[in-house]
Amino acid sequence: MSITIGITCGDINGIGLEVILKALAIKQAGTAYNIVVYGSTKVVAYHKNIITQENIQFYNIQTPQEGEPGRINVINCWQENVNITLGKANEVGGQCAYQALERATQDLKAGHIDALVTAPFNKKAMQMANFPFVGHTEYITHILEEKESLMLMVSDSLRVGLVSNHLPIKEVAKAITTEKVLRKLLIMAETLRIDFNLERPTIAVLGLNPHAGDEGAIGTEEADIIRPAIEQAKNKGVLAFGPFPADGFFGSGQFRKFDGILAMYHDQGLVPFKAISFGAGVNYTAGLAAVRTSPDHGTAYDIAGKGEADESSMIKAIYLAADVVRNRNEYLEMHADSVERRKQKALESETGEDEVTDAIPEE
Repeated sequence: MSITIGITCGDINGIGLEVILKALAIKQAGTAYNIVVYGSTKVVAYHKNIITQENIQFYNIQTPQEGEPGRINVINCWQENVNITLGKANEVGGQCAYQALERATQDLKAGHIDALVTAPFNKKAMQMANFPFVGHTEYITHILEEKESLMLMVSDSLRVGLVSNHLPIKEVAKAITTEKVLRKLLIMAETLRIDFNLERPTIAVLGLNPHAGDEGAIGTEEADIIRPAIEQAKNKGVLAFGPFPADGFFGSGQFRKFDGILAMYHDQGLVPFKAISFGAGVNYTAGLAAVRTSPDHGTAYDIAGKGEADESSMIKAIYLAADVVRNRNEYLEMHADSVERRKQKALESETGEDEVTDAIPEE
């Protein structure tokens, strides 16, 4: 099938366009797909000249449908010249990232692209540009008019989802409710089954407190909130287990026994994930009608413009996006076949098997 993947430029003062160009032009990633970069041909050219003097061709297009596989297609999301100040968080960097994200997300919502890969932006720069959300996940979830999504970090050996995303630690405990843990568990189970093609996925749930509360000695959230959510998920057919103490769970290698892990808050999940999989991980927004991935790193201002950025995570984000698109389509095809089989069985029960068989002409 033909797959169109949009990639936002991210913060033009960071490493986003460097890893995009390295992935597409130097490593030739995704040449089978119609890949569309949302940004500016002038800014793309600027970053191209920093990383290589080779003649890299890119083509200005107006809509994703004008793009062609095997080349770098660019949609201009702003027309004016902009000042690039590498390694600096400023309003211009935020505005450009915002404009690219806005255009790409609208195309994603309209079905003009099959998946979206977002290069990183800086949250401070986005605030300067009056971006009204904490991060990509929250913005895309809102634009796609979804009630809930799940931030899911993915590598070859690990899948870690979060109950709460970008919250200050002081607000985490009150954000953890039985209903929310259950919703995230159900999203993760469906995502692993449909998007990752795991028929009966197993999910480990981490506790909130040290030692998972130590039987109530260090907190009761595990018994009062998390365990009831696990039991309710089990009643709905989800293979959920826990709650587990986070330190021992990762330290002992127990994480290898599960298809997915649900952490209660950002650092509880992302610290071990990045310690194990940094540079080889992808941020996937689960639970959406559309597909969105992102590399697992930030703008890396300290190395912006030095040509040192590693494109591995961007490459993985591109291929994961394509894999999920394919898995979803295959699932829908199989599901449609099963619906047709059920209709056929119903018809047989109503008319009698012999009548249905007789209706088929012999060769």
